[in-house]
Amino acid sequence: MTYVVGIVAVILVILLIVFIAKKSGSKSAASETKSFEKGRSDSDREALEKKTPEKELVVDETKGPEDERDVESILPEKCTAEESAFEGPDAAEEEIYEQEETSEEEEIVEIAPEGVRLDETAEQTAVLNLKKARRERKLQKLRQGLSKTRGGLISKISALFKGTKEIDADLLDKLEEALITSDVGAGTTEWLLNLVREALDKEELKDPKAVWGLLKDEIRHALSIKASPYDFSSDKPFVIMVVGVNGAGKTTTIGKLASQFSQDGYKIVLAAADTFRAAAVNQLEIWGRRTNSEVVKPAKEGADPSSVVFDAVKTAKETGADIVIADTAGRLHTQAPLMEELKKINRVLGKAHDTAPHEILLVLDATNGQNALQQVKEFGDALDISGIALTKLDGTAKGGVIIGICHEYKIPVRYIGIGEAKDSLRQFDVEDFVDALFVQEDEA
Repeated sequence: MTYVVGIVAVILVILLIVFIAKKSGSKSAASETKSFEKGRSDSDREALEKKTPEKELVVDETKGPEDERDVESILPEKCTAEESAFEGPDAAEEEIYEQEETSEEEEIVEIAPEGVRLDETAEQTAVLNLKKARRERKLQKLRQGLSKTRGGLISKISALFKGTKEIDADLLDKLEEALITSDVGAGTTEWLLNLVREALDKEELKDPKAVWGLLKDEIRHALSIKASPYDFSSDKPFVIMVVGVNGAGKTTTIGKLASQFSQDGYKIVLAAADTFRAAAVNQLEIWGRRTNSEVVKPAKEGADPSSVVFDAVKTAKETGADIVIADTAGRLHTQAPLMEELKKINRVLGKAHDTAPHEILLVLDATNGQNALQQVKEFGDALDISGIALTKLDGTAKGGVIIGICHEYKIPVRYIGIGEAKDSLRQFDVEDFVDALFVQEDEA
């Protein structure tokens, strides 16, 4: 019996050892299998990536490029953080503008597929259609920029004529009120009303629609003051002296002009003659770097601005620059000593270059309304103003002042500002302006 028990004990011990050995072996095998499968998975994934075409990268919109790169690394070349902060809304708008602008040749290519050549008639038709489409896009932007002025002036006049079948004294009184409250100016309002009365006396106006047409034609005529185009090649350097009150947008206007001229291939020198405001000099330096223009600045704050413009003209002659644009200190038109300083700058420019300045550009803020008319008078008494840049038209309902300026002072409007981007400073086109302005509410 004892012998049997001993044998059973030995068997149990052997079974126990075998069981433990098998369990340990299975764990090792499982570990090896897992390691093998992981290696195979990595290998298969690498092979798959080599065979599979590269897919479009999906960017996590919650994480911008600033999270992974140094801020300085994403600024434009030769642009500091200070410039980037100063640039404001221009950058985004300029990017959109550059995407939208295409040449006629590129647009024609879109119409005519590669390898297909249009005959002469079809090509002329395509070009005309493209020009028409381009003008319509331009008008659409202008309409948007003039929406507040149109809402202030045109909507008031349009509301008078809606549902009205007869033209009577009451209608004329309301028309006068609409013109005056739209900052057209008292003199210009009286002129327009007299034209309407004369036409009524001659029985030339049968209904309010005819009055609308008369006003549109006469306003177009008032704005059609011919201005000779700039001729930068006849007398180098061509000198533009820019004047205006504080806050009108002189320095920004200069920067946008420099940008447009430099894109046309002209070499620019900017004269920072606003020596009383350090920020103006810094702002002009930033525009100078953007447009690759040389900036002549005062040796110290408060220096004689006349010496700055003289040095700028001298620099332009030495470097062969085409254009000099002179910034001047913003001043109230009622400050006689400061207006005398403008006269001095004008005289010094004449000494630096016999025919300078070739243009004296008065920058006016459209939001000033009828006060802008007074500014034209005061600056006109001191200087021979040859052109006007009317800024901030997109931000005011007082844009009717442009009609009064042209009618009363016969000075051409060269530029209008309808936004922040550099291309928002536009050469003034009478036909485009009137067509964009005289859009009734049902057409807009």
